[in-house]
Amino acid sequence: MFKSILENVREKSPLIHNITNYVTVNDVANVVLAIGASPIMADDEDEVEDITSICQGLNINIGTLNKRTIPAMLKAGKKANELHHPVVLDPVGVGASQLRTKTAFELIEKIHFDVIRGNISEIKTLVSHNGTVRGVDASIEDAVTDENLDNCIDFLKAYAKQLNCIIAVTGAIDLVADAHQCYVIRNGEKEMSAITGTGCQLSALITAFISANPKHSLAAVAGAVCTMGLAGEIGKTNMLDNEGNSTYRHRIIDAIYHMDGETLEKGAKYEIR
Repeated sequence: MFKSILENVREKSPLIHNITNYVTVNDVANVVLAIGASPIMADDEDEVEDITSICQGLNINIGTLNKRTIPAMLKAGKKANELHHPVVLDPVGVGASQLRTKTAFELIEKIHFDVIRGNISEIKTLVSHNGTVRGVDASIEDAVTDENLDNCIDFLKAYAKQLNCIIAVTGAIDLVADAHQCYVIRNGEKEMSAITGTGCQLSALITAFISANPKHSLAAVAGAVCTMGLAGEIGKTNMLDNEGNSTYRHRIIDAIYHMDGETLEKGAKYEIR
């Protein structure tokens, strides 16, 4: 199924509105282009409703949160809901500061998100209001492992049911869950954590995938996660001995650019539980 999902993204080329992290905004735009969609970056309160109206999906990322963009996020999200466009939230670093935490809860209260994507610490913070976040990284104590996998799946399904959305958790083991099913995904390389912005890029990819596949949202999110992880594997294979994380960043985007349905279908490592 991932083959047709990826082909839909390339065929439909959805326009994706990103209110995203200033640190990674260029890479986010490039990864959207690499998958065959089109990005637009707009975060001024006076234009976000117009911009999101002409797009097919909205990606909201609080990585470089500031008081100027919070009203813009709320306006864009409400407009996207009104138009029945898919909306993705990346709650970067929620729990690390009062502003981030308060804003994340306000966004979830006032906007319906089709997908919330974060690391396990960020998602636990949203659920319990008491997670342990180290900057934008997951706490070691929160890591998803084979030993706690069943509990993590049940936890995500319950939260997905509560919010009526899809929850995507990325880490050594990736989980994509709605209230009924969970994709357990094992693509990716540990070196991806040495690159700033792979999570931000993934949230944009997810937005493109669900915008192009509205009737298969859970599989579309899982397909996006597999695409990113597989690109990390391909990118690592293409690395030379004297190359580091800067080159690896480009290799991953190149692998996404060259990704086709057959490669994704063959390389995706997942089970459904």
